[in-house]
Amino acid sequence: MLTQPGIPNPYALSTSCFGARLKTIEDQAFAAVAMGFRRVELGILEAPVKLNGFEDSHRETGVTVASVVLGCLDPRTAHISGTMLGSLVEDNREMAINSLRRHIKLAQRFSCSTVLVRGCEVEDKHLREEAEKLTARFLRGERSDEFKESVRELVGRVHKKSQRQIDHLCRSLFTLLTELPQTRIAIEPGNSFLDLLNFEAVEWVLSDLGKHGLGYWHDTGRIHLRELSGLPTQGQWLDRYASRMIGIHLQDAAEGTAEMPPGSGEVDFKLVRDFVGSNTERVLEINPRHGRAEILAAVQFLLDRGF
Repeated sequence: MLTQPGIPNPYALSTSCFGARLKTIEDQAFAAVAMGFRRVELGILEAPVKLNGFEDSHRETGVTVASVVLGCLDPRTAHISGTMLGSLVEDNREMAINSLRRHIKLAQRFSCSTVLVRGCEVEDKHLREEAEKLTARFLRGERSDEFKESVRELVGRVHKKSQRQIDHLCRSLFTLLTELPQTRIAIEPGNSFLDLLNFEAVEWVLSDLGKHGLGYWHDTGRIHLRELSGLPTQGQWLDRYASRMIGIHLQDAAEGTAEMPPGSGEVDFKLVRDFVGSNTERVLEINPRHGRAEILAAVQFLLDRGF
C-alpha cells in the first residue's frame, strides 16, 4: 500500500527525487512516507506539481515540510532561480524579491521554517562563454593541473566582477529577512564556475547578514564537483562554514555528475559526518533517474556511517 508507512528514518526527502513520476504534492508525500521519510523538502522540478492536498496528507501521515527551495513554484529554466536577486537590473531584482516572498509565504503556509536560495550567477556574457568552455572540458573528464589553474583564474575574475551583484544580493536578502523574520533564509553554493556564492563570497554574505538570521546550507555533491575542478575542497568548506550550517543536501558525485545516491560515488561521507551537528537538517536530494530501491539503499548507507 502506498499509504503504509515505512520504517521511520531521520532524513528529509527532496521532492525533486520524484521528477515527473508523481503529479501532486499529496502523491509525493505519501510516497515519501512509504519509504520511511517523515519530512520532505519542496525541491525544483521541470514542471511544478499541484500543492493542493498537502494538508490532508499531513493530517493522515504526519509528514511535514522541512525546507523550501527558491524556484520550486516556477518551471525550471536555464538559469538558477536565485540569480536575479543580485541582478544589475532593478526590475529583475524586484521580480526575484517577489518570487522569494511567494516562496516564504508558501513555507509559512506549510509551517516550514526555512527557504533555500541556491547559487546565483554573475551576469557577464564573456565570462559565461569562458565558463561554458571550461565546463565542457570538465564534463569530458579533464582534470589536469593546467585545467584546474584555468578554473581558479576564471573564478577569481568572476569574484572581482561580482562585487556589485553580491551587494545587490545582500540588499535583496536583507529586505526579506527583516520583512519576514519568522522564516529563516539559507544560502547554498552551486557548482557553476560563474557562481556568485564562491568560497570567499559566502563569508562576506554570512558576515553581513548572519546577525539577521541568514544561515548556510551545504551540498555534498556540488561541492565535490567544485573540488574536482580545482576549487576549495569539501573539508575546507565544512571547516569554514559548519558552525553556521543549518542544513545539508546529502548526495554523492563522481565524474562530473552530482545528485547520485550517497554511497554510489566519491564523496567522503565519514569526513562530512564529523561536521554535521545534531540540529542540522539532513535532506536527500537524488536525481529522479534513481528509484525507490536506490533511495532506501542510500538511507541505509548513511545510517551505517553514523548520520
